[in-house]
Amino acid sequence: MAAPFEERSGVVPCGTPWGRWYQTLEEVFIEVRVPPGTRAKDVRCSLQSRHIALAVRGQELLQGKLFDSTVTDEGTWTLEDRQLIRIVLMKTNRDAGNCWTSLLENEYAADPWVQDQMQRKLTLERFQRENPGFDFSGAEISGNYSKGGPDFSSLEK
Repeated sequence: MAAPFEERSGVVPCGTPWGRWYQTLEEVFIEVRVPPGTRAKDVRCSLQSRHIALAVRGQELLQGKLFDSTVTDEGTWTLEDRQLIRIVLMKTNRDAGNCWTSLLENEYAADPWVQDQMQRKLTLERFQRENPGFDFSGAEISGNYSKGGPDFSSLEK
């Protein structure tokens, strides 16, 4: 079985003081570096539709209102190698035009170049879904791709 589109095409990460975040059409991924040797019992993570809170050993690392809504019951977090917390949030709006410009409402914004690359990637991911027999993982996109690119769904086949 072929790897999902986002795995073949790479990710467009947005660096932060605590780690990085990136997105696909459906999900937002957050990777937080924590002190080596961190145990799951040291982690307090609250994932709500529009709010996130993460603390390790009583120290708040990430807290605030998310840029857009997520599906509360589908958010997860894992501790990997006792030094990285990976949080996966499922977007409520899974349209290519819903490219988050920041992780939180007023924090961790992607710089303009990164935002442009994120939008290009989500548009290519949308094209891949609409045309499952084609491989867009190495494709370049230019022109009108903002807000998910042009809508070809009404064209005759």
